[in-house]
Amino acid sequence: MYFTRHVVCKTRVSPDLTAFRPFIAELARASADFIAPYFGNPSTAVDFKADDSPVTAADRGAEAVMRELITKRFPDHGIIGEEHGNLNPDAEFVWVLDPIDGTKSFITGVPLWTTLIGLLHHGQPVLGAIHQPNLGQLVIGDNHTTTLNDRPVTTRDTTTLDTATFVTSDHRNLARYQDGPATDRLIDACRLYRTWADGYGYLLLATGFVDISADPIMNPWDIAALVPVVRGAGGIITDWTGNAPYPAESILAAATPELHAAAMATLQV
Repeated sequence: MYFTRHVVCKTRVSPDLTAFRPFIAELARASADFIAPYFGNPSTAVDFKADDSPVTAADRGAEAVMRELITKRFPDHGIIGEEHGNLNPDAEFVWVLDPIDGTKSFITGVPLWTTLIGLLHHGQPVLGAIHQPNLGQLVIGDNHTTTLNDRPVTTRDTTTLDTATFVTSDHRNLARYQDGPATDRLIDACRLYRTWADGYGYLLLATGFVDISADPIMNPWDIAALVPVVRGAGGIITDWTGNAPYPAESILAAATPELHAAAMATLQV
C-alpha cells in the first residue's frame, strides 16, 4: 500500500511580500530586455561548461542585470545564481536566479526556455516567477495564489494517470538518474507524454495545460521558483521520493494530491 509522506517543518510567520511582488516582475522584464537580442540570432555564440551544458552571453548577462538590481534595491539580501555563484546565501531573504532555464531550447530557437526567479525566506521558497517573454507569459506564485499576467490560474482537476499529460525535460535522464523501468511504467500509464519541460513544463502545469511535470535531476536554481508557483496554483510538488521539494535534487509535481499519489505509487511498485 502506498502512503503519502508528510514533511514536518518548523512553523514560521509568513513574510510580507508586498514589496517583492512588483520587484520580481521588474527583474523578469529587465532580464528579458537583455536576452531579447540573443534569442533566435544565429550569431549568438555558445560555450560549454565543465558539465557539457551550454551557456551564452545572454545567460551570463541577464543574471548580472538581475544581481545588480537586487543589490541596489535590497543590499541585505543574498543571491544564489547559476552563472555567477552565491552572495550572502545565509541571509534572511535570498534570491535564486536561473536566467535561462532551457538553454538547449534557447540556442536552437525554440521558445520554451524560461527565466526562473525565486525568493527564499529562511531557506524556503516564498515567491517565484516563471517568465517566457517570447510568448508574453509571466507566472508569479506565492504558495497561496498564482497568476499568469496578473490573472489567477489553477492546475487542472485531473486525478487519474490514464487521463493525464506528463512532461519532462530530457527522456534520457529518467533512466540515467532514477529508476528507468519505473519511469517507463509512469509514462505508459499516462494518456500523453512529451518532453516540453524545463521551467516551461511547470508553467504549463500551473496554468492548467498539463498534469504532471517531473525532472529526475535538478539544481537549486532550477527548483526555487517552481515551488511557490505550483503550490499557489493548487498543485503538489515534492522531490522524486515524496519529500520536501527544496532543497532537493529532483522534482515530481502534479495537478492534484490524488494524481501525485498515483504517480508516486507507480514509481515505487
